[in-house]
Amino acid sequence: MLSEVSLIFSQKNLPVIIENLIPIAIIIIMPHEPCKAVRRLVTQTSGRYNERMNTNKLRADAITIFRASLEAVDPVNAVKTHLKRNGNRLELQGQEHDLGKFKNVYVVGMGKAAASMAKAVEDILGDRLTEGIVNVKYGHTVPLEKIKVNEAGHPVPDEKGVEGTREIIELLGKTGEEDLVICLISGGGSALLPLPAGDLSLEDKQNLTKSLLECGATIHEINALRKQLSRVKGGRLAKLAHPSTLISLILSDVIGDNLDVIASGPTVPDTHTFGDCMQILEKHGLKSKLPERVVEYIDKGCRGEIEDTPKPTDPIFHRTQNAIVGSNILAVLAAKEKATELGYNSLVLSTFIHGETEEVAKVHTAIAKEILSSGNPVGAPACVVSGGETTVTIEGKGKGGRNQEFVLAAALDIEGLENVVVLSGGTDGNDGPTDAAGALADGSTVGRASESGLNAFSYLRENDSYNFFKPLGDLLITGPTNTNVMDVRLVLIA
Repeated sequence: MLSEVSLIFSQKNLPVIIENLIPIAIIIIMPHEPCKAVRRLVTQTSGRYNERMNTNKLRADAITIFRASLEAVDPVNAVKTHLKRNGNRLELQGQEHDLGKFKNVYVVGMGKAAASMAKAVEDILGDRLTEGIVNVKYGHTVPLEKIKVNEAGHPVPDEKGVEGTREIIELLGKTGEEDLVICLISGGGSALLPLPAGDLSLEDKQNLTKSLLECGATIHEINALRKQLSRVKGGRLAKLAHPSTLISLILSDVIGDNLDVIASGPTVPDTHTFGDCMQILEKHGLKSKLPERVVEYIDKGCRGEIEDTPKPTDPIFHRTQNAIVGSNILAVLAAKEKATELGYNSLVLSTFIHGETEEVAKVHTAIAKEILSSGNPVGAPACVVSGGETTVTIEGKGKGGRNQEFVLAAALDIEGLENVVVLSGGTDGNDGPTDAAGALADGSTVGRASESGLNAFSYLRENDSYNFFKPLGDLLITGPTNTNVMDVRLVLIA
């Protein structure tokens, strides 16, 4: 999945280009040099040179750690680790299925990793596979033999996504009690499975998604609304597949790995109601900002005039198995293991981190400062790793994503600190509506930017982190990674 990492360092910009990697945030902390008094005697130029060499080492190690985390969540390996075939016996996490009892085996899927997951299923099933179709984000594809790949829009759904979803429904219409349906679900699956309910239009759902993203709604809140306004989410895909046997292989991109949240839970019971959706609209002040028919549809659901999504007691789930095959914790633990191997005192902060990106960044840099000051919670050289997914409340008109904004906020807080590097990236290779996975910064980033006429604080206020890091050469450019298990953040201190 990964090609060789290209490290391009210049004395001024020290750009780092990462190819085919999954974004991760890393903080590495290393011990102070023993003789600061001696350092003060050397020339200013020499001092800057020595400091840069130390920072370069941290940057290189951060990238190595980052690579390890990506390899741990490769979707092909994830599927093959959990789905095993021995003749006609298909085993998934302790539950066996006799392929000899099924007339046909179909595959459907949605998400950024769906094509890679489908490749693994083709390898496992071979000629027992009948046909299939998966919806993926533009560019997140791999060559397949029997399974059709439909590329569509993300994070804002488009007509290609609608067309692909209709094809999935048409395929499920062929299935019966003697068939097996394997559903491949990964991050981005919700936006890539768009088919509005009732008389709602795709434009209505697009406006809703944009409004929720801009107001800082959580992924749980976004998916709660998506489920109620969809013909296939919130367990409705399982209803379409019934009475077939249904197996879902899931690559989680949500905090806590809640099955009903990942891709808006197309194959699991829905725990949210129309009432919950109305509360979300009221919480974020969106009732007056959305198309009238969207609010009216939810209001009808609250009054019981529209059928709710399938709940846990629904018999359609009796022949359904949902299995998580990969998640954020795998990437984070792999990063921790690689950091330890490289000689760092490594610490996993949490994979449940959420909240406003700028505030989360300040917590991470505060930990870095504590390590430098007192050696707690771990001594230098240290690597603090965290996962999860933050949110950005958009107030400016710039370009960027939560990982780039995290690093920009961190760069401001570590300005002037020696031997501290912060890296943050999304494991899918796309941070917000940009071609970057994230960014990388150290204590000299703000100063280097200032020398080029870039005011870090102004760019942060304008939510323009992409255009801040691009001229500095500090964007993480990975290209599509064909996986998605949220973000990884690293702080390295020496």
